[in-house]
Amino acid sequence: MPVALEIVSPEKLLLSRPVDMVVIPAWEGEMGVLPGHAPAIVMLRGGVIALYQGDQITDRLYVSGGFAEVTPERCTVLANEVRPVAELTRAEAETRMGAAVLAFESAGKEDTAAQEAGMDQIQAAQAMADAIS
Repeated sequence: MPVALEIVSPEKLLLSRPVDMVVIPAWEGEMGVLPGHAPAIVMLRGGVIALYQGDQITDRLYVSGGFAEVTPERCTVLANEVRPVAELTRAEAETRMGAAVLAFESAGKEDTAAQEAGMDQIQAAQAMADAIS
C-alpha cells in the first residue's frame, strides 16, 4: 500500500500521487516516510524531496522550506516554493546566496528574528546549490 503524497503551495495543489516512499528534508534531518509512519508535523529546511517507486528515485524536487504533516496513510507538504531539481541553475543559486548573505549581514545584532531569517535563506540557497551538484 503506497503513501498518498500531496505537495501544496499557497496558490495551488502542485502534486498529488501515491508513492512507495518519500524522503523529506526535515529540520532534524532527512526523514523517510513509508506507509504506516507515526503521525508527525515537522518543519522543513531547504533541501530536496525525493519520491520513490520501489527502490528507485522517480522525482527530485527542491523545496525552500515549509512544513509537512505525516499520517500512516499520507504525507502532505506545505511549501512556499517547490521546483524540479532539473530546472535549477547554478547562477540562480549563486544569486540567492548573495542576497541571503546580504540579508544576514544587514540584520542588526539585536534583531534575532532577522538574523534567523537570513540564516534560513542562506541554508536554503546552499541546499539549492547542493541539489544541482
